[in-house]
Amino acid sequence: MESNQTTDAKPRQGVSTHIVEAVVALGVLILGIVVIQGSWSLGSGWTSDGPGAGYFPFWIGVILCISAIGIFYQAVFGKSRNNEIFVDSEQLRRVLSVLLPAVVYVGVVQLIGLYVASALYIAAFMIVLGKYTWTKSVTVAMSVVVLFFFMFEVWFKVPLFKGQFNLLSFLGY
Repeated sequence: MESNQTTDAKPRQGVSTHIVEAVVALGVLILGIVVIQGSWSLGSGWTSDGPGAGYFPFWIGVILCISAIGIFYQAVFGKSRNNEIFVDSEQLRRVLSVLLPAVVYVGVVQLIGLYVASALYIAAFMIVLGKYTWTKSVTVAMSVVVLFFFMFEVWFKVPLFKGQFNLLSFLGY
């Protein structure tokens, strides 16, 4: 964590841009390695019929790895690396206030399904972040979910995920 000066002379604390670039480069490197390994299992060589099924993905993985190594080197060892603050603690708090509930939502969808989880998610966001009353929040959340239920399940006949504990089974869905 490094500090940086803003126009109002108040020091900003946060993560430097070059650190974020290095972490993203490592992520791209891992992705490239996974692509290369997967293409090997498909057959990345040249066969009697031409290129194997993994030939093209193999070279995409190699390009990803080379690019990631170059970006990592520039971010960590480059002379003109970017030392500005990428995100300060207040900005990070705001992002996490949306990201963490979204991650929980994805997990809850697996258990209780898309409709019930979405109703809870919408209502919670309206109450906590939007500062709406619980009655207005629950009304809007239920209206949206009921509309989507009828649109997908009834009109389009496209069933959406109900979860391990299908709470809509009493409706016959």
